Amino acid sequence: MTILSGLMIGMFLAALDQTIVSTAIRTIADDLHGLSQQAWTTTAYLITSTIATPLYGKLSDMHGRKPYFLAAISIFVVGSVACTFATSMIELAAFRAFQGLGAGGLMSLALAIIGDIVPPRERARYQGYILAVFATSSVLGPLVGGFLAGQSTILGIAGWRWVFLVNVPIGLVALVVVAKVLNIPHTRREHRIDWWGAVTIAVGVVPLLLVAEQGQTWGWLSGRALLCYVVGVLGVIAWILVERRMGDEALIPMRLFKNKVFSQTSVLSVLVGMGMFGGLLMVPQYLQIVKGASPTKSGLLMLPLMLGMMSASILAGQLTSRTGRYKIFPVIGTALLTVAMLLFHFEVQWNTPLLETMVIMLLFGIGLGLTMQTLTLSVQNAVPAKDMGVATASATFFRQLGATAGTAIFLSVLFSSVGDKINAAFRTASQTPQFQAALHDPAVAGKPGNQPVIQMLQHPGAGGGGASVLSDSSFIQKLDDVFAAPFKQGFADSMHGVFLLGAGVVAVAFVLVLFIKEVPLRSVSGIQAQAQAAAAALEKTGAKGADAS
Repeated sequence: MTILSGLMIGMFLAALDQTIVSTAIRTIADDLHGLSQQAWTTTAYLITSTIATPLYGKLSDMHGRKPYFLAAISIFVVGSVACTFATSMIELAAFRAFQGLGAGGLMSLALAIIGDIVPPRERARYQGYILAVFATSSVLGPLVGGFLAGQSTILGIAGWRWVFLVNVPIGLVALVVVAKVLNIPHTRREHRIDWWGAVTIAVGVVPLLLVAEQGQTWGWLSGRALLCYVVGVLGVIAWILVERRMGDEALIPMRLFKNKVFSQTSVLSVLVGMGMFGGLLMVPQYLQIVKGASPTKSGLLMLPLMLGMMSASILAGQLTSRTGRYKIFPVIGTALLTVAMLLFHFEVQWNTPLLETMVIMLLFGIGLGLTMQTLTLSVQNAVPAKDMGVATASATFFRQLGATAGTAIFLSVLFSSVGDKINAAFRTASQTPQFQAALHDPAVAGKPGNQPVIQMLQHPGAGGGGASVLSDSSFIQKLDDVFAAPFKQGFADSMHGVFLLGAGVVAVAFVLVLFIKEVPLRSVSGIQAQAQAAAAALEKTGAKGADAS
């Protein structure tokens, strides 16, 4: 429990950052005049954390978890401070990339340490504490992020900058606690560090994620896109060759992929990561831009999703502990995710009542709760205890890889279509008597808040219309309802395409999980299993020596 307290603070730091930015990003992007560039801030963070994750896992297997967990916290805190000084979305993306280097170790190392000290069958007994961290951060994150973003200034500093500053005191507490209490036995093993594996995986992943984000803008078959395809594929091939050559020294040893459960779960983690971030990114955007909720209110409105995720995770953990069975939970979870995505696509319009939307959010949260923790448990249980760190990091790596690709693709799809959707909605709305009456009413047309639409209609070729919201969407909430409706309808219509794409991804995950073999859960922890393996090897060596004599 003492060790767990240190891990929980580190996990809280990582989990809070995933949720606190979600409700604040629209305000941040508006203030820095780059709403359509927000994908860079999310993608940069996810790219670096994704690439760093397997490196942390391998190094911690070699030298112990504690020094790398402390290093991850330190890097994360420094990156958080840097983010508060950003003056543009590109600068913020660069600082978020540095922050991601620390984030890559926070969650994966915490989960690996739990795997070291707690048997899979008993892990659900402690899952309540772990889930309390996720539940608290899931509830506090959107609320705190929305509240801070909603303040113009706090102590002379723009409110949204405190979204990153709040990590600093939590990180310092985590450093002190982890340094003091995280003392678990580790046998030092001298190995080569697979730096070439880290370089080649970056060369393979980054260009493919870049084209996923920019493909709509560049053109999927443009010269720059084709160059990214070629470099990315060559990088992946080089990474596979390097990992095969490195053998057990590799960041992700290729022998692990011979384990059917590991390889299937890795693919499943990519797909679930894509679907998860597709929903978690779009829902706050819908609540703030389409429904006009303040950042703080949108955090409150996200509660059904978070409570669904928390309660489903606790239920799955308790049932797994009692029965030793776990496959049924990701089967049900991916099915619910698919249904929720389809409901978002077909049922949630710009004028849909909030209650109906929140019910679908609850369904989406339950699906996530039944799926996420179980996938990590499945991977940890399927590999030898000596590979606990690298296997846990690999599961996190593949989930974050899917999340990064999903973020890039889904936001690219959204912002490539939103301008045309808004313009189409305006053409339809402008023919209605209500719109024409408002347009010719001096009291309405003369309002300062309505001037963006008046200017757009007077100068239709001046880059207004749908394109105007790509840098700053805050003016929508100042418009009269009749002028705001086409903007909201255009955004909702664009999000429908994203949700349909997400539904397709999680539907593939549902089919795949049906074929994953359920391995009986071990009743010993990772440390105990390694000790037993070492004793067996020593006994075998002694027996051979006796036979020889």
